[in-house]
Amino acid sequence: MSLPDFLIAGVPKAGTTALHAALTAHPQLFLPSVKEPKFFLSDGPPPAHGGPGDVQTYQEHVWRRTDYEALFAPAPPGAVKGEATPFYLHDVAAHDRIKALVPDVRIILLLRDPVDRAHSNWTHLWNAGLEPEADFLAACRAEPKRRAAGWAPFWHYLDLGRYGHQVEQLYQRFPREQVLLLRYRELKDAPAATLDRVCAFLGVRTGLLGAIPKENVNRHVVEDTAVNRVLRGLLRSGGTFGHHFPVPLRLAARGPLLTLLHRKKGNRPVTTPAERAELLPHFAADIALLQDVTGERYDDWLSVDRHARIADTPPVQ
Repeated sequence: MSLPDFLIAGVPKAGTTALHAALTAHPQLFLPSVKEPKFFLSDGPPPAHGGPGDVQTYQEHVWRRTDYEALFAPAPPGAVKGEATPFYLHDVAAHDRIKALVPDVRIILLLRDPVDRAHSNWTHLWNAGLEPEADFLAACRAEPKRRAAGWAPFWHYLDLGRYGHQVEQLYQRFPREQVLLLRYRELKDAPAATLDRVCAFLGVRTGLLGAIPKENVNRHVVEDTAVNRVLRGLLRSGGTFGHHFPVPLRLAARGPLLTLLHRKKGNRPVTTPAERAELLPHFAADIALLQDVTGERYDDWLSVDRHARIADTPPVQ
């Protein structure tokens, strides 16, 4: 069998792409070119519909075991194999699938302030032209309706950030020594030390990785103008119907639209005190649970004005 020895299992918009990119440079590690195979998210074919762009995302889902194992087949002998699908932590059913197939797997989690994570998630989809709500809070309020309509987990801005419940469920299935719990800011502020922690956890040589590639970074929010609303409508239509066309044709049509949409750049967005004040009650009890489950403190996440004390340095995703 060619199956992973480790998983970067969570969470979206918390540095998983950058961590994946950094680890690919380690000579003792092997990560497939498919960054998010999503294999453990279903027992068979994924859903066929959902929110804007979900159909195309589901088409990229590697759900057949033979195809999944083929991702790791090129690994050199003795390499420690892994993959990154940051939705595994959120999907409790995925925990059971992982436990059944690779019970000794090592699991890496990157956690980020849940309000900031939700805002980065919304910014990502808004900048891609897929998010129909121009207001971050309105998009969060729409979550129950979207979930009921079958929109994919990446649209679950609030639910993805309820780590306490998710980690509690994971610890019920895996011993804690198989789980490495990291913070987003550790990877951002101390990349070399954090990468050494990851390498030591995986049992490979430390001291070889010192930098985090700055990939998939939201440095701005696209303006909500009349022209941009037209462009968004075209991009959402492409997300809904584009799967009927070959991938090269889809990309050829999407590229110029995104270039036009991103023609103006602004400042990197952060959550405002008003946004944090509205959303923190959704997370307060879960943050308390996370502290109880992990024995670590996350009090800084409960501050309404935390960004007034944080330097405006570029993020990693």
